[in-house]
Amino acid sequence: MASTVWKGYLSFGLISIPLRLFAAARDEHVSFHQIHKVCNTRIKQQLYCPHCERVVERSEIAKGYEIDKGRWVLVEDEEIKKIAPPSSDAMEIQQFVKLSDVDPIYFDVSYYAVPEAAGRKAYKLMVETMEKAGYAAVAKIAMHQREYIVVIRSRRNGLTLHTIYYPNEVREVPEYGKTDDVEVKPQEVQLAEQLVKSLAGPFDPDRYEDEYEKRLLALVEAKSEGKTIKAEPHRKKAPVVDLMQALQQSLAAQKKPERKPAAKSASKKATTKHRKVA
Repeated sequence: MASTVWKGYLSFGLISIPLRLFAAARDEHVSFHQIHKVCNTRIKQQLYCPHCERVVERSEIAKGYEIDKGRWVLVEDEEIKKIAPPSSDAMEIQQFVKLSDVDPIYFDVSYYAVPEAAGRKAYKLMVETMEKAGYAAVAKIAMHQREYIVVIRSRRNGLTLHTIYYPNEVREVPEYGKTDDVEVKPQEVQLAEQLVKSLAGPFDPDRYEDEYEKRLLALVEAKSEGKTIKAEPHRKKAPVVDLMQALQQSLAAQKKPERKPAAKSASKKATTKHRKVA
């Protein structure tokens, strides 16, 4: 069963909806442990104090903030709890915005909001109102010892929250977007649009999978059986010299040749023959 990551109220005017938050997504990947090659034993990490020159217990550890080189202010968990903002247990909607107005670069972590029994009707009212109006809500929430800005949207008859980065957390790269000195021909744009349309289709996340993870698992399985895996050569791609030619060749590659009926029947005969032999 999924564990609750936050419990409190979502406030909208004088309406308060008791709800819980659950993580909506999490990373799935192959992880490796550190193993001592000599004896094949998993390594354990210890907390070491270089000043005392000894391993310390977790009970001896405190949170510290460096105010100057080598000068620390120690803070206890109870002290942090005392200064927790109101958003620790109450999210108050501050604004409604069009979801399309929020640049996706600001999105961070997603959560499902599930109402408590006493707030189900108000919750459904919120979902239906937001769906009809086409707006998302902006609110504040404090959890994990930090206050977040969240965007709340209706999704599949429920409310989904997305924590977003603060403006100072979104990085700037000076070279980004500096292409004003480059000229693109109308014919190139037209061919590029044709290529885009040839690859266009509805978004289906089930079509995609982590190829790298599959290869890692295959490597582990092969090694466990005493086998080796040959490295697949990676073709190096050279920079495009003739853009028009590259676009034309890309479009030609997307056009699938039509299968002739004779070829289909021949294929069926071959399949039937193979089944009989088997």
